[in-house]
Amino acid sequence: MKIAMVSEHASPMAVLGGADAGGQNVHVAELARELGARGHEVAVYTRRTSEEQPGTAEFAPGVRVHHVPAGPPHEIAKDRLPEYMPAFGAYLAAQWAHDAPDIVHAHYWMSGLAALQGAADIQAPVMQTFHALGTVKRRHQGPHDTSPREREEAELSIANRCAGVIATSVEERRELRSWGVPGERIDVVPCGVDAERFRPAGAVAERGDRPRVLSLGRLVPRKGVDTIVRAMAAVPEAELVVAGGPPSEALDADPETARLRAIAEQAGVADRVRFIGCVARADVPALLRSADIAVNVPWYEPFGMSTIEAMACGAPVIASSVGGHLDTMIQNVTGRLIPPSDPRTLAFWVRTLLADPVLKESYGIAAADRAAARYTWPLVARQTEDRYTRVLLRHHGGQEPGSRSQARHAVVSGGA
Repeated sequence: MKIAMVSEHASPMAVLGGADAGGQNVHVAELARELGARGHEVAVYTRRTSEEQPGTAEFAPGVRVHHVPAGPPHEIAKDRLPEYMPAFGAYLAAQWAHDAPDIVHAHYWMSGLAALQGAADIQAPVMQTFHALGTVKRRHQGPHDTSPREREEAELSIANRCAGVIATSVEERRELRSWGVPGERIDVVPCGVDAERFRPAGAVAERGDRPRVLSLGRLVPRKGVDTIVRAMAAVPEAELVVAGGPPSEALDADPETARLRAIAEQAGVADRVRFIGCVARADVPALLRSADIAVNVPWYEPFGMSTIEAMACGAPVIASSVGGHLDTMIQNVTGRLIPPSDPRTLAFWVRTLLADPVLKESYGIAAADRAAARYTWPLVARQTEDRYTRVLLRHHGGQEPGSRSQARHAVVSGGA
């Protein structure tokens, strides 16, 4: 297949830098890489954010990244990007007019708008992965939600206009069904984990003698890191390492780090809470292996990539019972699911696991087994490929699409 992926703000190239860029970047990069490895021709379209970026760059075997000139060539806050989506969509339409893909897969709601515009005059169906839903975000963040006002209406339109939605969790599918999107048009395919990099065996980051609790993820309020900081007051023997946010040298100027440090001071745990900033992608597995317990307790979480990466490294996990955690975690088998924003319950389970090495180890073993069996990128790519194939067959009335397949049929007919 010729597959076009649209990821307007989350470039797969960002994953190749030092810092962990975020879940959507990783998802697009790894899915594209695996689909390319399976013999497909993959083109990823992302917005140009620098004058130095080439128009097209080779990313992996079978995968090319196109930097789309939509808006000024520098970083722009995600919530300001909708005004540039018509230009993005027009660029796609011009490209696809003479080199049409077989199928388009849009990532995030703004990419969906651009992809539907770009594919309006070609025969390629558009698949959509939202990665997060505006209705859910507003429900949890209320007046603190900074999403553009048109987001929710746009997501509903995209869900009804596209050929199918690939949700990353059962909870997301349930939300989409509540909008009236037919169930047969929604498939659940999770995010994945690099099983070669994230595994129990391997290097371990340096650590001291204290038990280590690890929080790994972006430093934004919804991630619930303040809950972990408060819980540490009732776990006096342990340290908390907070990985994420800006580089370590820029932490002092980061508002969220300042807020969390103030909470640590108020809770009397500042001497046991260490902020290390963003961690190079290559160093994340060693950091995860150094943890006695990995904690991820956001208010809401579309999937929870850091949770599945911790599981793959054999770390016992305590996670909030929201979003994708409800799919990836098995209660009392791979770890513990707890309510979000509940430092008292979190502290109880941290103490329980630290006091019971056998239970802690059994959670870690089961977590690694589950990640390796259910969430590897080759498996996710095969599941995604299957959804593409079914949508293409339905879209083309049961006939295999594409000139290459027609050529094969012609050769067969000529030979007969």
